[in-house]
Amino acid sequence: MPEAILLLARPRGFCAGVDRAIEVVEKALAKFGAPVYVRHEIVHNTYVVNDLKAKGAIFIESLDAVPAGATLVFSAHGVSRAVQQEAVDRGLRIFDATCPLVTKVHVEVAKLVREGYEFIMIGHKGHPEVQGTMGQLENGIHLVENVADVAHLQPTQTDKLAVVTQTTLSVDDAAEIASAIQARFPNVRSPKQQDICYATQNRQDAIKLMSPLVDVVIVVGSKTSSNSNRLVEVARKLGTPGYLVDSADDLQPQWLEGCQRIGLTAGASAPEILVTQVIARIKTLCAVTVQSLPYTPETIKFPLPKGLRIDVPALDESDLLH
Repeated sequence: MPEAILLLARPRGFCAGVDRAIEVVEKALAKFGAPVYVRHEIVHNTYVVNDLKAKGAIFIESLDAVPAGATLVFSAHGVSRAVQQEAVDRGLRIFDATCPLVTKVHVEVAKLVREGYEFIMIGHKGHPEVQGTMGQLENGIHLVENVADVAHLQPTQTDKLAVVTQTTLSVDDAAEIASAIQARFPNVRSPKQQDICYATQNRQDAIKLMSPLVDVVIVVGSKTSSNSNRLVEVARKLGTPGYLVDSADDLQPQWLEGCQRIGLTAGASAPEILVTQVIARIKTLCAVTVQSLPYTPETIKFPLPKGLRIDVPALDESDLLH
């Protein structure tokens, strides 16, 4: 049997928001020492969270678990105004690792609410980003998870309605829901720029390009990662079997049986080391030649929060280049 082709999607793995969030925790640890408390998982990836735990990060869900005067980092998903205020009232040293693209949505909500708008949010109930965005307001924001939910919306007025979106959704699903909202509320205000982030869009576009070329798609990412789950869904909707693996150990040999072309990608919160380990695991199961899709590199880099932008002792100069 000829060697199979292992086709690597590009771009894949870490986005600028994830890079920044992890760096915020690492710089805070270097500058202030352990422990550094992080509200919620900094990003939704088991490997990343365990690595930061080993370095001295403590992940918590309630600020009650944070001692007075401690250093606190908000996760990349953002937090509600109530959580922000509680942290300030507690006198904690706060660093906000919220992805700037999520912050952009928060800023837009704050601007439009002053103009009298009510909001419809497209997103997944219980996701921390959704909780953070909806928590920018005490009321006047309604969540829809699918087209069926749109029929049950009951805003208090329809003259000033605006749509906001979780940044890690399926681009196609979000567009379908947005169309249903537009059909029911013709005057609804869409975001000036699409809320779904560039990295989510790019990784889904890469899957759309790759899926027709392969027999199976493997996505590296944790089950809690919204954008990683969406990559699997995109592949399956195109008719290609897709599977999510948190690590190389999750890869099932039967998924690859009879496959001559295997596709591999990673969600925006999955580090490249996990991709490398999955490649090594695939090579133990079958003979493969590794190829990569062509792509346009992502060059976006977000600045660190104030107070972490300068070098500190214990950091190697090479750390500043990443």
